[in-house]
Amino acid sequence: MRNFKFQNATKIIFGRGMASCVGEEILPYGKRVLFHHYGDEFIRNSAIYQTVIQSLQDQGLEIVELTGVQPNPVLSKVREGIEICKREKIDFILALGGGSVIDSAKAIGLGATYDGDVWDHYTKKHVIQTTLPVGVVLTIPATGSESSAGSVITNEDGHIKLLGSNGHTRPVFAIMDPEVTFTVPRYPMAVGGVDMMSHVMERYFTAEPHVELTDRLCEATLRTIIHNLPLTLENPTDYDARAEIVFAGNLAHNGLLDCGRVPDWSCHFIGHILGGFTNLAHGATLSILTPHWMEYVYKEHVDRFAQFAVRVWDIAYDEAHPEKTAEAGIAALRDFWRSLDVPLTLTEAGVTCDRLEEIAALVTEDGPIGGMRKLDKQDVLNILQASV
Repeated sequence: MRNFKFQNATKIIFGRGMASCVGEEILPYGKRVLFHHYGDEFIRNSAIYQTVIQSLQDQGLEIVELTGVQPNPVLSKVREGIEICKREKIDFILALGGGSVIDSAKAIGLGATYDGDVWDHYTKKHVIQTTLPVGVVLTIPATGSESSAGSVITNEDGHIKLLGSNGHTRPVFAIMDPEVTFTVPRYPMAVGGVDMMSHVMERYFTAEPHVELTDRLCEATLRTIIHNLPLTLENPTDYDARAEIVFAGNLAHNGLLDCGRVPDWSCHFIGHILGGFTNLAHGATLSILTPHWMEYVYKEHVDRFAQFAVRVWDIAYDEAHPEKTAEAGIAALRDFWRSLDVPLTLTEAGVTCDRLEEIAALVTEDGPIGGMRKLDKQDVLNILQASV
């Protein structure tokens, strides 16, 4: 197990009706709030929007709204939010939504305290160390962004989708009411579940030995998602199953499962760039890439993939042929995702992309990627081609 530091300051406020306290949670940070959310009429007419507005008004908070976030949040919207924050002297940013809104809010918070261009943070030209405080009312469980340290933004100029991450960007609180997520359509819930599982597996597949505790935590989180996600898709108002999914999505990406490990992140690195070029939902890029990545690397780490098969999927261990156990685990993952009706290839997603070599070059622009196995440009291209 590696040395590690773990700190997550996000206050989790979980359960039915908890959004009604959002105003009092914000009040200690100031009076002027940028309320950042999707801009369609569905949100404005929803019960959660009315609850949040009422709570803010009850505390005498001054509200400036910013709408228009899209599924892959873009730099132009972030810059618009930064301009508003500086002009209106905003004290606090409240995100009502899922990962796209939250990531956009985090980026706005960073840029609002910086004199240069916020894109500098994502290109690593300058790591911004201060931010306006951000709070979250979660409406879509998927990315774990409600208590993670990162945000992913797409620069429309070149379709470049990059991760910016440091501890300053963790929201100060996250309100998670499973009932609020009941109206999320089936497909976003399904690909959101894929994203949760991927967050766990990016950490689980490590070459680091002697990490039994976090192995078991990863396995328990995966098994919880595998059991409850189909239940929520079949019956969206099953509160107990939905509560398990909402909490699992948070645990999958709050940093705890990293402790003592060297994670991989190859599929996420490739998926971010692929999503920037294709505008696929992030979870869909992961359902496409992950099984192909597994097939590409498992022979060098057969024991870990066999452990995944046995502990996560209850597959019997073949002592004479452990590689067959590993292969059965990969097949079980693919079968589970197929049962969710998420795409397993670019063709199934309805995407034709003739820029795979360019994507592979961008993914490896700063050198090989991956923690379990280093992948160079040709490796990434091979995985992308297998994913067609």
